[in-house]
Amino acid sequence: MHLDLSELSQLAPIFRELFKGYHVSRRDPELYAQLSNFQDQYRTLFKALGFELVCDTRGFYYFVPDLAAAAVNKTAQRLALFTFILVEHLADQGRDPIAVLDGGSLGRDELPSLLEKYRDLFIQAEVQTVEELEEKIMRRMTQLGFASEENGVYRFLPPMHRFLDVCLSVQQDRDLAASLHSVLPLPAPVLIDDDSDEKLLQTDDPLDLREFEVESEEDALARAIAEEQETDA
Repeated sequence: MHLDLSELSQLAPIFRELFKGYHVSRRDPELYAQLSNFQDQYRTLFKALGFELVCDTRGFYYFVPDLAAAAVNKTAQRLALFTFILVEHLADQGRDPIAVLDGGSLGRDELPSLLEKYRDLFIQAEVQTVEELEEKIMRRMTQLGFASEENGVYRFLPPMHRFLDVCLSVQQDRDLAASLHSVLPLPAPVLIDDDSDEKLLQTDDPLDLREFEVESEEDALARAIAEEQETDA
């Protein structure tokens, strides 16, 4: 494909925003229109530079992060954990989580009670005060294009679907796991310690069924021999 850089009039600001992790959506009309009109050209150019541009059909663009960096990205972990917490909190209140996170809003005045209710989980994210909740989570959400804030009200934007999709997928897995085994443990999301050498071995997969695996014939035979030897002794 021949690239006419003169057509890509918003190349510099688009690259700057995407590179820092921002999600370009319709609330950024000039950048969004430029990406929409020259989507193939931008994708080709960014691919040549080593970046993958993703266009979500729900109306936003972003760069796929490096997988190694994403695995230990504390901000991404905090935002994901917050989404899990918020979905449960809204459901407990009888509010539709999807309706709120898909263009709905959350008032700043709701943050103190949210922090108190889920204090143990927020501590995992190194968030212990309302000020830290606003600084480390809510402010980062607005900076990265997941939400906007005006007059003490946070309004969620289409990019929130990135976290909402993960949350709903995990919930579906939990429902399936619960139907498979009524006592299957369903642990809450846990943040990975960046400095831990065991982070790649940890799992909170609700479908980690190793505890309930069917015993193989070889294992069963070995166990039977061991039990018989213990009896004879």
